[in-house]
Amino acid sequence: MPETYHAILERAKDSDLGRQAYALVRRGIKGEANCFYAMERGRVVGAPFSMPDVTAEMARYMVQFGCSFMIMWQPDSARQSAPGA
Repeated sequence: MPETYHAILERAKDSDLGRQAYALVRRGIKGEANCFYAMERGRVVGAPFSMPDVTAEMARYMVQFGCSFMIMWQPDSARQSAPGA
């Protein structure tokens, strides 16, 4: 998943997510919902989101614009209220 990996590296540099990016990836890969979910060229990693508004909005963008890969991160509000955030 080269595009996904590149996007994770770029996002980890971003001040609003920073080092939490890697923790969210690990949590999502372990199966924790609403942290990290990615798909690229038919391969899926992470755990699906159970937030209907987030999922519906992302699905709309995928159909409207098309995409070769997609990453969903835990929303800012959830990260700010998470322990250790």
